Amino acid sequence: MKRIITISDIHGCIDQLNQMLHLIEYNSNNDQLILLGDYVDRGPNSKEVVDKVIELVRNHNAIALRGNHDQRLVDLINNDSKWIRSKFLEHGGVQTIQSYCDINNEISDEILNQARETIKTLFDHHIDFLSRLPLYHEDHDHIYVHAGLNPNYTDWKNQPEHDFMYIKDEFIRYNFELNKRIIFGHTRTIDIQGTSNIWFSEDKIGIDGGCAYGMQLNCLIFQDGTYITEHIKRY
Repeated sequence: MKRIITISDIHGCIDQLNQMLHLIEYNSNNDQLILLGDYVDRGPNSKEVVDKVIELVRNHNAIALRGNHDQRLVDLINNDSKWIRSKFLEHGGVQTIQSYCDINNEISDEILNQARETIKTLFDHHIDFLSRLPLYHEDHDHIYVHAGLNPNYTDWKNQPEHDFMYIKDEFIRYNFELNKRIIFGHTRTIDIQGTSNIWFSEDKIGIDGGCAYGMQLNCLIFQDGTYITEHIKRY
């Protein structure tokens, strides 16, 4: 059986992603890599991470899901509004603009307008790629999603797109009986259990180690019914 390797919430931390793939000796001939979203914002190298994710998907059959930060970048470029601008900058978007446009200044409205045009012109393929990413993946043993499932829906596939990318406490507190474990990111495990290590419960597994906050990038490996965990510290 192939190893199934899951990583989430890279948030521009390209060095840690590359170190992780080296540490686990990732080989797409023997491994299925699943990335759970949030490739941009907060960390220093969002552009490089998106480049890497595109390469992994196109050349190594990796599966990449869409996170809320990826959606925010898409919305900023395609549907600009004051609210979208505010949310984007408030949640780590400044670092994304700096990564794509090599800007070290504070992000004024004028600079943001210029940055949007630059990204539209030079990195439209990034925006198109992120906008088309699926919101979930499912296999024999697991459901993979960026944020979680809404327990108020009998069929979780019918929940709003927003829930796949944003839901938190309502999902984490609920005990699902789906005969599959849900593997998710979005909510830092330190906020669930007080440590950045991968969080295991009976029905779900949280893997966001808070790398962009100076903590760690986690990796969950599943093979032959067994879980192995790895992590790379940010500092």
